[in-house]
Amino acid sequence: MTSSRRQFVAAVVLGFALAGPALGAASKVALPDDMALGNPKAKVTVIEYASASCPHCAHFNNDVFPAFKAKYIDTGKIHYVFREFLTPPAEVAAASFLIARCAGKDKYFSVLDTIFRGQQQMYQSGDIKGALAHAASVGGMSEAQLDACLTDEAAGDALNARVERYAKVDGINLTPTFVINGKKMEAEATLANLDAAIASAHSSR
Repeated sequence: MTSSRRQFVAAVVLGFALAGPALGAASKVALPDDMALGNPKAKVTVIEYASASCPHCAHFNNDVFPAFKAKYIDTGKIHYVFREFLTPPAEVAAASFLIARCAGKDKYFSVLDTIFRGQQQMYQSGDIKGALAHAASVGGMSEAQLDACLTDEAAGDALNARVERYAKVDGINLTPTFVINGKKMEAEATLANLDAAIASAHSSR
């Protein structure tokens, strides 16, 4: 990792200490730089703030998200928005998100899923470079494209700005955090708890 990339990651991590408790208006609707799935016109918007290096986020992706997606996203019942956050090791999270975005919107979630599903093995083996290279290959990227992606200063700055915005404006300080129609879900991210939160959002409209 380049020194500038380390500085960018450090700036984001230090910015977390400034996070406030209030949710910004943007936490209720999708933004142009968001990655999203489902029906944009759905009555309920579920925003997930997650980190690619977070074991709890990996658990949600691997064990809960498939059923959640089938029940709510694939049926058009909700608009699902994914927002990137950085948790230790922040370098891994940052690299993962940069790779997923470089792969393109149509492959973003496939790349991220590959990273989450390989996260435990990556940590156990210590082969982070190999795991990220595999995820990049899933996104159709060559080694040269991967190197260019990870050294793209503009993309790094954009990720930095997004994460700082989520921390300072939306008050996000842990992952995964779910915001449903502008309301934070305080409970654990199980399918049952999401069911209840989505039902509540529907009834309050």
